Amino acid sequence: MVEILNYRNALPLDSMLLEYRLESVLGSGGFGMTYLAYDTNLELKVAIKEYLPVELAVRALDGSIVPVSTGTEYDYKWGLDRFLQEARVLAKFRHPNIVTVGRYFEANGTAYMVMNYESGVSLSQMLKRIAQPDEALLLRIVLPLLDGLHAVHLAGFLHRDIKPSNIFIRDTGVPVLLDFGAARLAIGNSTHTVTSILTPGYAPLEQYSKDGDQGAWTDIYSLAAVCYRAVIGDNPPDVVTRLRDDQVLQSLSDARDRFTTGFLHAINRGLSVDEKKRPQSVPEWKAMFTGEAYVAPAPSPLAYAVASTKGDAPDDAPTLRASQTAMLTSLKPKPAWMSQVTWMASGALVLFLVIGGQQLYEKLSGNEAAQSVQAGNQQAEKPGKLTPREFYVLDRDRSGYLTRDEVKGDAVLEQNFKKIDKNSDGRVSLEEFTNFP
Repeated sequence: MVEILNYRNALPLDSMLLEYRLESVLGSGGFGMTYLAYDTNLELKVAIKEYLPVELAVRALDGSIVPVSTGTEYDYKWGLDRFLQEARVLAKFRHPNIVTVGRYFEANGTAYMVMNYESGVSLSQMLKRIAQPDEALLLRIVLPLLDGLHAVHLAGFLHRDIKPSNIFIRDTGVPVLLDFGAARLAIGNSTHTVTSILTPGYAPLEQYSKDGDQGAWTDIYSLAAVCYRAVIGDNPPDVVTRLRDDQVLQSLSDARDRFTTGFLHAINRGLSVDEKKRPQSVPEWKAMFTGEAYVAPAPSPLAYAVASTKGDAPDDAPTLRASQTAMLTSLKPKPAWMSQVTWMASGALVLFLVIGGQQLYEKLSGNEAAQSVQAGNQQAEKPGKLTPREFYVLDRDRSGYLTRDEVKGDAVLEQNFKKIDKNSDGRVSLEEFTNFP
């Protein structure tokens, strides 16, 4: 049963909005109101989202929405246009993990989205019932949401308000990403912005500034924060607090008895305060959960379009980042063993000329121990393909990077550390690790 609450700005219950009879208020936020309604034509329940930015507009006595003042009228109309553009895009989605928008229309001086009404519970409600969900259950929720979120990003949108209450678990167990009320187009010529409403703990640092570099990594942080909430049992600390005292890694480390290292590592990387240290796309982050090697896709105009929403960035900034990533993953250094074999061949030739070819041959062929040592050295010098699983085992502090101390004892990694560390920052990332040799 839907709990009926009183909302001061809501339309009267039992009133008609076109053919929809309003039955209750499902929720209210900074950008609008959501109603449970009954479609009298199709005879089914629907959810209707009303555009009502509380900082810019109020409801008049006749039920219409009007700007607070002439000073907010432009911002209100600009936001209304964005709301309608968002509805048009979401109406084209038919993804099992994205809320379905069946219709949108304008009325009462504002706009409305008509969405499928889903039966189930929000993730925040589920977490109250299941205090400590296991990894298998969380993966059944997170992985489908990643697929849906990737589809949203490819369409040029960011959600920007992912949190437990905006994730819905159907009665069938299928998760759905809800409430794109804080979403804004990631592409377009307009540089005008409407003040974002943040959810402390779930919003990354770049959302605190109008000039913040927002992209797919922004939603990744928020969904990683949702994972943290499920694993730890408490809301993640606000990112501003983390700048002074960051306890996220320690908290995740304390959960090692219940979750695998790879799962916790993926959450930790997604929660990096510095957006450049987070996975830059959903597929890259998903690979960390599944343990598969991530292969960066070839740069495309669509990828550039959703790569960044930083208003003052140059037009080619996303392209530059994508091309640099592709370049780093495609240019592989010559393996160390090839250079060393060349040096050894040159040295052997000199010895052959000085000592005499026949004498050298007899010494080498008669010394089986020397041959065995030499074969062992060549085996160590020629590394095989490195896998994510090996990376996670070596990453003892779960920082998302390997240091020289962590690879001590592995002859191949010690010998090739500088070559694996392509950007020469003194540490090895998962991408650098799996793309060597």
